[in-house]
Amino acid sequence: MDLPPLSFHASLEEQWDEEEEPEEIETVLKVVPPAYNKYFYVFSKVKAEKLPPSHTGDHHIELEGLLPPNVEKGFIRTSSSLTGAPVLFVKKKDGGLCLCVAYCKLNAVTRKSRNPVPPMNHLLTVFNGATIFSKINLCGAYNLLRIKEGDEHLNSFRTKYGSYEYLVMPFGSTNAPASFQNLVNDIFAYFLDIFAVVYLDDIMALSSSQEEHVKHVASVLERLRDNNLFANT
Repeated sequence: MDLPPLSFHASLEEQWDEEEEPEEIETVLKVVPPAYNKYFYVFSKVKAEKLPPSHTGDHHIELEGLLPPNVEKGFIRTSSSLTGAPVLFVKKKDGGLCLCVAYCKLNAVTRKSRNPVPPMNHLLTVFNGATIFSKINLCGAYNLLRIKEGDEHLNSFRTKYGSYEYLVMPFGSTNAPASFQNLVNDIFAYFLDIFAVVYLDDIMALSSSQEEHVKHVASVLERLRDNNLFANT
C-alpha cells in the first residue's frame, strides 16, 4: 500500500539537485543496497544539512494559549517599548510548556548585583543540633516579586501577537536570584541562622523538639502570610 506523501509547499523536485559531491555519492552507494540506489537523497548528509522545505506538518508553537492567563493574572501587559527580547519555551515536569524570555542582551548591559545567594556550605552549618526539619517551597517564586515601577519596559518581549512586558520579576533576568534572595532574607531576618534556612524559594525550619518545631513552622508561615507570599502544598 502506497502512503500519500506530506503536502509540501515546494516539491522535492524543486528542492533536489544533482550537485552532490562525487565522494559522498560513492560512499553512500557502498553501504546502500543496489535496490535502493534511487533513494540516494534519503542518505545524503549534504541535503540533511540544508533548510528543509516547508510542509503541512511544520512545527507550530501555540504561544497564544500561554499569554492570556498571564495577562489575566496581571503578570504581564501589552507594551509600547521600542525594544523586546525573543521568547522561548522550557518543558515542565508535567509535560506543559513554560514561557521564558531570552534576556541575553539586557543581561549583558545590566549592572550585576553584589548580593549573591548564600553558599550551600554556609547554610548546612545551621543544621547542627537540629533533629526535626520541615521544608516549605514558595509558589510562583520569582513571580512573587514586582518589577520596580518605571522599569517594566526594560523587560519587554516580542511575540507574533504583539509586545508585552512583565510587571512581576521574570525568570531569566541576571539579577533575579539575588533580588529574590534579598526579599526572603529581609522577611526572615530575625529567624536566619537561628531556626530557619532560606535558599531562594526553599525555606527550612529546624528544631530540636516537636513542641519547638510547631512554633518555628508557625512563625515562618506567619511571616509568609504577613508579606503576601504563598507556599506549595
